[in-house]
Amino acid sequence: MASSFSSVLSHSRCGFSLRFLSTKPQASFSRFFHHRTRRSFRKTFPLTLTLSRSFSQDHLSSVPEGPSLRHFIAQASLTASEAQPNQLPASEVTSRGRIYHETYGCQMNINDMEIVLSIMKNAGYSEAVDVPESAEIIFINTCAIRDNAEQRVWQRLNYFWFLKRHWKSNVASGRSQSIHPPKVVVLGCMAERLKDKILDADKMVDVVCGPDAYRDLPRLLEEVDYGQKGINTLLSLEETYADISPVRISKNSVTAFVSVMRGCNNMCSFCIVPFTRGRERSRPVESIVKEVAELWKEGVKEVTILGQNVNSYNDASGDENEVEPGTNWRFSEGFASTCKVKKMGLRFSDLLDRLSTEFPEMRFRYTSPHPKDFPDELLYLMRERHNICKLIHLPAQTGSSSVLERMRRGYTREAYLDLVQKIRRIIPDVGISSDFICGFCGETEEEHEDTLTLIKAVGYDMAYMFAYSMREKTHAHRNYIDDVPEEVKQRRLTELIQAFRESTGQCFDSQVGTLQLVLVEGPNKRAPDTELIGKSDRGHRVSFVNLPVPHWDDDFNGKRNPIVGDYVEVRILKSSRASLFGEALAITKLSSFYNILGEEAVVCESRT
Repeated sequence: MASSFSSVLSHSRCGFSLRFLSTKPQASFSRFFHHRTRRSFRKTFPLTLTLSRSFSQDHLSSVPEGPSLRHFIAQASLTASEAQPNQLPASEVTSRGRIYHETYGCQMNINDMEIVLSIMKNAGYSEAVDVPESAEIIFINTCAIRDNAEQRVWQRLNYFWFLKRHWKSNVASGRSQSIHPPKVVVLGCMAERLKDKILDADKMVDVVCGPDAYRDLPRLLEEVDYGQKGINTLLSLEETYADISPVRISKNSVTAFVSVMRGCNNMCSFCIVPFTRGRERSRPVESIVKEVAELWKEGVKEVTILGQNVNSYNDASGDENEVEPGTNWRFSEGFASTCKVKKMGLRFSDLLDRLSTEFPEMRFRYTSPHPKDFPDELLYLMRERHNICKLIHLPAQTGSSSVLERMRRGYTREAYLDLVQKIRRIIPDVGISSDFICGFCGETEEEHEDTLTLIKAVGYDMAYMFAYSMREKTHAHRNYIDDVPEEVKQRRLTELIQAFRESTGQCFDSQVGTLQLVLVEGPNKRAPDTELIGKSDRGHRVSFVNLPVPHWDDDFNGKRNPIVGDYVEVRILKSSRASLFGEALAITKLSSFYNILGEEAVVCESRT
């Protein structure tokens, strides 16, 4: 049955992805080309023409006029900046094919797919289906961070190739219900990294489109109708899709992702992101506020702010914010960066200040930050605003200063631990999560031990841990040797997991007896008929029995059962060291809960 969303898939290296809870492209970085073929037109155009798929305006002016040919050239010569998403009102277009989509990787990829669906909807592709067998267009949004994710994508592409290559027999047998053989489209980071290999893979893929070229998708799909393969992996210095309102994949969700910046300037030696996502650029604050306002009207209660390096957000679009290069751009104490800020505008703390002020009943989270961009003003803002969640993702990657230097992270183990202490001093009840890579080039047993001791010293709420996977184009690929044997990587990964499990239980156990505000996200899958589940401020999964409780609201007095989207005051009764269980006390508002807690704290202080 058709629906508004399809599957969103995650991945991990060797089965481990640990979360212990529960518009103007520039030709600066890449090339834009199309395969050239010869095409014979109808008898009205007896001349056989060989047409390049990349036209300049000068080329267009020299092409002979003719109704069909002129129409074709106009379509083929659309650039990504010209292919605006609002060419046709949604009510005036008919569906041009059903879409099936799969997404691998991070939250940014999920948000990117929502942008793609919006672009496609405005181009006439308005219907989505749950299974690829019913689709005329198949999107697979890819991740290039680790080899495991790429191998999963190749497996899926093999199946999609089967659906396309054997379409007639699949329809005859009832396996497929599509109207014509599906067009297979590869999107995202893997599209940019392996574009040539993907297109050469035995006609497996029809379109390859990089993260900054999604506006060009309708035109690239038209290329396929003329027997071409469409490709645009152009990276941009400006594209942020700020003017596009994403089509939400989870229509009834009370949480949403909002991308505020794209790209990364950090150039860590192990990371492929700067080469697949390009340099950093940020959306204007006003466009973000507008999108969040629309989400609030739709009933969204929690927004996760996204960016490859989200806390380096820098809205320099306003002339009044121009300063001398690098002036006043403060990093965390003891941290450095190889990339200098040329123009400083509104920073991440300014964005959070604006959002938390204008939407006091909406919770805000953010990911993924870099430890270097936590100036004091950001930490104090998080402490003061009740609707900015007290959870900080602080990727360490390793606990060894020598490995950090090879990784080009810009800090030492000591600077990282000092930042952790500062964060906990300013925000006492904060939760901290992290990323770790084991088996990086040249990592010794002593350096691995440094990572184990760091995990135990910090005590993380959550962690994402992976064995190192060498990526082409990176600094490490050009300068180091991936010399740690795979079996050693897996053994060290197991040891990291064990160290994490031993320390994280204390974070959960410390919550027993406390009052937590939980945003209800849905039924608990383990007891869907009797329990609800949601997240606390620190991101812990909290479940509780679904019973009528007082509803503290000016317009309602009485009891009712909590529903999805409610903020519920929950007393934590027990911890499983991976999730929490509690007793629901009342349905309340975000601001009301923290006002009551503040009043209780004042009373306690006056009695001492």
